[in-house]
Amino acid sequence: QVQLVESGGGLVHPGGSLRLSCAASVRTFSTYGMSWFRQSPGKEREFVAVISWSGGTTNYADSVLGRFTISRDNAKNTVYLQMNSLKPEDTAVYYCAARFGPLDKTHDRAKQYDAWGQGTQVTVSS
Repeated sequence: QVQLVESGGGLVHPGGSLRLSCAASVRTFSTYGMSWFRQSPGKEREFVAVISWSGGTTNYADSVLGRFTISRDNAKNTVYLQMNSLKPEDTAVYYCAARFGPLDKTHDRAKQYDAWGQGTQVTVSS
């Protein structure tokens, strides 16, 4: 069973940057596709970015394309989300999620994921 722990959230001014990390406690981390989702109060959890088990394929929500970058280090069992040019509308709790196997067209659906972290708060405000 995969256990995920996020870190790196905080308060940042508009235009600033943050890097989130998600550490996974599983021996076979390299067999899991990894994603980031986010959820704001009163809204559904939404897909942010995904990376394949090898790191060779990534996909982003339109709202973050060109500003956020997902990456992974399989030797460290960790996935990252580099967030640049942050906007107030990026304010949310950010969750990492793990899904066994290769990516497919359902990677943006929260129900398809096998494990979730506890979330880390990101607040973008002046």
